[in-house]
This record gives sequence, C-alpha cells and structure tokens, in this order.
Amino acid sequence: MHFADTSSGRPFSKDPAVVHFQGKYWMYYTLPPRVDDREYSIGIATSEDLENWQVVGKINPAAGYEKNGLCAPGALIHEGKIHLFYQTYGNWEKDAICHAYSKDGLNFVRNETNPIFAPTGDWTAGRAIDADVIAHEGQLYLFYATRDPGMQIQMLGVAAAPLDGGFRRETWQQLSDGPILKPELPWEQQCIEAPALCKHGDTFFMFYAGAYNNKPQQIGVASSKDLVHWQRVYDEPILPNGAPGTWNSSESGHPYLFTDTSKPEPEMWLFFQGNNDMGKSWYLSKKRVLWRDGLPVIAD
Repeated sequence: MHFADTSSGRPFSKDPAVVHFQGKYWMYYTLPPRVDDREYSIGIATSEDLENWQVVGKINPAAGYEKNGLCAPGALIHEGKIHLFYQTYGNWEKDAICHAYSKDGLNFVRNETNPIFAPTGDWTAGRAIDADVIAHEGQLYLFYATRDPGMQIQMLGVAAAPLDGGFRRETWQQLSDGPILKPELPWEQQCIEAPALCKHGDTFFMFYAGAYNNKPQQIGVASSKDLVHWQRVYDEPILPNGAPGTWNSSESGHPYLFTDTSKPEPEMWLFFQGNNDMGKSWYLSKKRVLWRDGLPVIAD
C-alpha cells in the first residue's frame, strides 16, 4: 500500500488514522492547502480491503479556532459514531486538541467546547498536537505531543476524561505534571511525537515517532502498565526509515495502530507516513504487527 491524495495538486497525505465502520475501512489524514487555499484540512478515504483507497471527502475548517487549519486526527468508534480528536494548525504554542463526531463517517459535528484540551504547567509551552486515544475502565485516555517552554523539544503527555462525559473541555484531567516520554536516545534527537496506542495482554504499548520530520523521523515503542508511566521496549527504532533510493528513505513517521476486529482472527496494522524527497510529497503505507514473547515485531 502506497496511498497519496492528490487533490492539493501534489501527492500528499500525512498523519493517518484508520477505523472499521459500517462495513468498510475509513482513513482520515492531513491534507495540505491547494494553490487557492491557505488552510490545512483532513482528508477522508474508504477501502474494502485496506489496500486500495478511494478519496470520498474532506473536513474543512469551519470554526474560528480552525481558521488556520486542522489536521493530525486520532480516531475512536464509540456508541455507533466515529469520534475524531484533531489539532488546530498554524498557531504554534496556541495549537490545541479538538473533538468532533460523525454518524456517517463524512459529516462531523464539532464539540461545542472546542478546543477541548491543552496542557498546563511550567514544563510545557501549552501546545497540544498529534492526538491519539484509548479507552480503559470507563475512561478515555488522550495522548498528545507538546513542546518545552522554549519550543525546542517535542515530548508526550496524557490526559483522561470519562467515556460518558461527552469529551467536553471541563471533563479532561491532565495526568502528569511533566512529560511521560521525552527524547533521550540519539536517534530521537529533539523530538518524540505522534503517540499510537494499543493493549496486548495486560500491557499497554505506545508506538511513537522519534526526531522531527525527515531528520529522519523513525518509529519506536514504549510500554506501560498504567498508561502514565512509560519505558522504552527497544533502544532502536522498530520501523526505521528506508534505505537510499526507496520510497521512504527520508522518513518512516507518524504511526497509527489499527486493530482489525472485522476478521475472524484480529489483525494489527501499523500505518505510517513516508517520502523520499524531504517532504515535497507524502505517502501512507502499512505494516503488519506481530507479537513475539509478548513484544511487538514488524512482519517482513
């Protein structure tokens, strides 16, 4: 699979999120502005087989807080609706997480309290981007990337809200007064972002992007028992960028984990973005995630 939406005038799709809904697969992703349009938006594509995708729509900015754009969705199926947790774009330290839901996959209703979350404390600039969510014991855990007060170092945080609270701004509680994961390994450079969550057995796993785009960005893994305290599973990327001349030689980045429960035996897929031209184009692809001795590995 190598998918790119060309509606902007070039092949460009970033930040994938995938769900199975109403009998087919839905993928949401970041779209850049067209020549006559200045705002980023969220593209929508559907598939019958996870390989071949058809562009079916997009989510354009529609509220004042989205005036500079919206992007980087995380997705959840809850109570028969698709819930997207996405970020505002182009506001630097003011960017925050928003929420919208849809009954048909195409038309979304914004949360009236948007933006619903941005972190506080002297450890963060207040920015929140790259949302992903996971439900656990009646709570929805929201993972996000933020930056230090100097806007140099990207790192991760977590908040939670009741699943039955409508995900309104006042229901979210920040769960740490500091990063839950920050760059420490040489390949991570100055950035950890794009958390992607799953649970295997009694352990939670978080795939994440290390290093800023095209530095190269690569994908690592951490684990946790409580969704707040995390430790790395591997010191090296579980999915590195490609070799020179390959389609993803500039990076393999921004992971998203999708567990396909529509199959007789559930399958887990790692969706990610890549390119070989330092970001002039962006394609989306996927790799199967398998488990060996309780730890994730990428299938050949």
